[in-house]
Amino acid sequence: MDQLESVRTPSSWVVVGLDNGGTCNNATVLDATGQFLVDHLVENPSLVTEGPESAVESLAEAFENIIELTSTPRTLVRAVGLDTPGPASATGVISSKGGTNFGHVSWHGYDIRGALESRIGLPVIYNNDANAAALYAHHRHFGADAMTRSSVSAIVGTGLGGGVVENGRVIGGAAGMAGELGHVQIPLHDVLEDDQPVPACNCGFEGDVESIASLTAIKNNLLPYWLKRFPEHPLAAEPLAKAAKKLRAYGEKEDPLAMAVFGQQAKAIGKLFTIAANFTDPGAYLLGGGVVEAAPRFRQWFLNTVREHTQLRQEQQAVASFALVADLDMAGARGAAVAALERVNAG
Repeated sequence: MDQLESVRTPSSWVVVGLDNGGTCNNATVLDATGQFLVDHLVENPSLVTEGPESAVESLAEAFENIIELTSTPRTLVRAVGLDTPGPASATGVISSKGGTNFGHVSWHGYDIRGALESRIGLPVIYNNDANAAALYAHHRHFGADAMTRSSVSAIVGTGLGGGVVENGRVIGGAAGMAGELGHVQIPLHDVLEDDQPVPACNCGFEGDVESIASLTAIKNNLLPYWLKRFPEHPLAAEPLAKAAKKLRAYGEKEDPLAMAVFGQQAKAIGKLFTIAANFTDPGAYLLGGGVVEAAPRFRQWFLNTVREHTQLRQEQQAVASFALVADLDMAGARGAAVAALERVNAG
């Protein structure tokens, strides 16, 4: 899927990709030949805090805006790919308990996919946002060979999302909740210090990947421990939430406290990828999130540390690759579009 000019008009039928987030929607268009018609973010407010009706209307507006921007006649649009944060079912029904972005009771059990499909009058194909990003990462990494290869992606953000892709298609699972890699519990030896408490996750688990490798984990679990080791550190004077967001800048300067925290995160992801190696034996291990948006030297160090702590057999080392996710800010919408294109092509 090549990137062409900043915006171009379609020469064939297309699908639209819509990435729904806590503050913004991002939209893109993918044509039948696998080429994206825009190579930059095209956003509008998501309005999710105003409830389902406003949010669906905003998604419809994002759809109309992107086809207007690319001079795409509506008649050429075969389907729309939609992704949202989870938890949600495979068919796009928000969890009965809501979610981080869908806290208001009106969202609980809401069929966002069906509502958008009714609003715009086109088939809507749903994925959660991490699976969509993983799907795009896979296709971008493997290119023409994507439909015959496999990958596992870990996307580090406020939480830890991810996805498992086999033969170019994301594994959804029976309830649509496959690829919840953040909630895989990992062995903690060689990850935590001897006197470090077992970290807890917001999901209720202890010692899962997200409880270590996420922004939430830095705030709740890692910084409170490491600041006791570095009591004179400048971040000790900051509120934990603010300190957590500032930590990456210190990592880029190779600050000892920051390197200790991010080193633990990289080791935890290495443990996760070791489990993946024995479970799906993927051809690529892909890493995205805040580390991708960091300075090149730091993000390469982080990826190298993940690789060093992923235990592969010699045969696996010979065929597997490790890489950073490209175009992360556009990966969700692009992955949603890829999923829609695959569904159309499959008939």
